[in-house]
Amino acid sequence: MAIVTRCVHLLSPFFEAILKRDHASARDVYREIGKLENSADALKKKLRLQMPKGLFMPVERRDLLELLLVQDKAANQAKDIAGLIVGRKMIFPDKVAELLPEYVNRCEDACQQASTVIDELDELVETGFAGKEIKIVTSLIHELDRIEKDTDKIQIKIRATLMKIETDLPPVDVIFYYKIIEGIGEVADIAQRIGSRVELMLAK
Repeated sequence: MAIVTRCVHLLSPFFEAILKRDHASARDVYREIGKLENSADALKKKLRLQMPKGLFMPVERRDLLELLLVQDKAANQAKDIAGLIVGRKMIFPDKVAELLPEYVNRCEDACQQASTVIDELDELVETGFAGKEIKIVTSLIHELDRIEKDTDKIQIKIRATLMKIETDLPPVDVIFYYKIIEGIGEVADIAQRIGSRVELMLAK
């Protein structure tokens, strides 16, 4: 999760470069995102291979595997977003561009919060998934949900801004702008799903 979070947090410098139309620097950040995504993928495979198949685990093996898969999707999503923008050398309209940094930052906040939730897993195991640690994790997950709702609100605002000017833009570009806007929001959605997976473990 730490690697995934580092990967997602590179979206800020990536978009900073893109909005300055510095595509060379953006490409460099994209390569860094790719390296971290590859590292996360390799670690995911290693964890899957080394995970015990017996009955002596504090949580179900399937639940852990699914949690790993969701975490990996966050890194994949960051790479896909950056890759699409670099590949098409996208330039965002000014009115959309000025809203993107807040949106990206809030989606990064969601991933950071998901990482905080994951960091509590060892404490949950030590307490046998009981006591005040449950309340702490539940509170963290509720905050994660709140952050994700913030990203939804910002996304609605950006889409409305784009809609007002879309007739003045090339139709193909408009399609990809919407795709990127949705893709950034998906980072926060994935982070929320990480919290939901942990919440499911608590329920069991």
